[in-house]
Amino acid sequence: MIKDSVFAALELANERRAERRRFLKLAGAGAAAAGGLGLLSACGSDDEDSPTPTPSPTPTPSTSGVATDVGILQLALNLEYLEAQFYSIAAFGRRLPDASLTGAVGTRGDVTGGRQVTFTDPVIASYAREIAGDEIAHVTALRAVLTAAGSTLVIAQPAINIDGGATGAFTAAAQAAGIISSSDTFDPYANDENFLLAAFLFEDLGVTAYKGASPLITSATYLEAAAGILAAEAYHAGLIRTELYRLGSMQSGAVTAITKANALSDARDSLDGQPATNATNRRDLDQGLTRTDNGVTVANLVPADDNGIAFSRSSEQVHNIAYLNKAAVTSGGFFPAGTNNSIAALRTSGNYSSPLA
Repeated sequence: MIKDSVFAALELANERRAERRRFLKLAGAGAAAAGGLGLLSACGSDDEDSPTPTPSPTPTPSTSGVATDVGILQLALNLEYLEAQFYSIAAFGRRLPDASLTGAVGTRGDVTGGRQVTFTDPVIASYAREIAGDEIAHVTALRAVLTAAGSTLVIAQPAINIDGGATGAFTAAAQAAGIISSSDTFDPYANDENFLLAAFLFEDLGVTAYKGASPLITSATYLEAAAGILAAEAYHAGLIRTELYRLGSMQSGAVTAITKANALSDARDSLDGQPATNATNRRDLDQGLTRTDNGVTVANLVPADDNGIAFSRSSEQVHNIAYLNKAAVTSGGFFPAGTNNSIAALRTSGNYSSPLA
């Protein structure tokens, strides 16, 4: 039965690789046609043939800090660098090649921490390998789109902290969530459960970040790229949430994979910066794996509003969670030297007037 599941997962991975090749063909052609998108004026900053959408005209950026398509894709690439490095190291024991990390925007940084996970469940191991392949491909795809728009628009990988030690970002997040004490460490590479919890930290953030940015993209081609990656990230998030729920359901005691994930969700949600004058008017953008329905605790595998629609996060909220700080700081957490993109510059100026910010 396990062998059949692994084969099914590998077959799905092959299908997704074919879809990614189609996406690269589409995004590359569209980006070349759209070329020369402006940055934020406030900071200067083989398969099937498919018709290529005509990119919509790019409006002249205002001075109010409204992000352009390039700024949004740059922010997305920061998150993809983070996810790709984490999954690649955890699944394969290797980092991304240097050629995939260079760029004209920002300072190139190194990766702190990370090692290959010795998985005990071969199905989870196969999931990790598939997701790693997707995230690596996302880096390649976004770099291709930005390169086509202008080689000077590609961001370098920023410094990334994915260490499982005392000074690691994962430990800081786990301590803030209360799933470990202030003297303990959280090693995401120690076992299957820790890996899933670490992945849970990233996946919902990626989905809500793409969801928040998608209405602001003016190019139809770029929107197709973002929507395609959003869909892939949503599959990843749903898979991770399901595996954590399954694992927690088989565990006994007060502290399980479910309760840990719920605690991480609450801690992550506390960084959103939403009004919280009382428990009833706070927008819960980060729901855990369970919810209460008529007094009964039930599964909550899809974090969505009352209409079944996934939540959105602004760039400010995305940075707050990535930096593990609800204040408007410019670095910290998983990005110890900050992110490399034009939108992040607004955190220095304090300009958060746009919907994205």
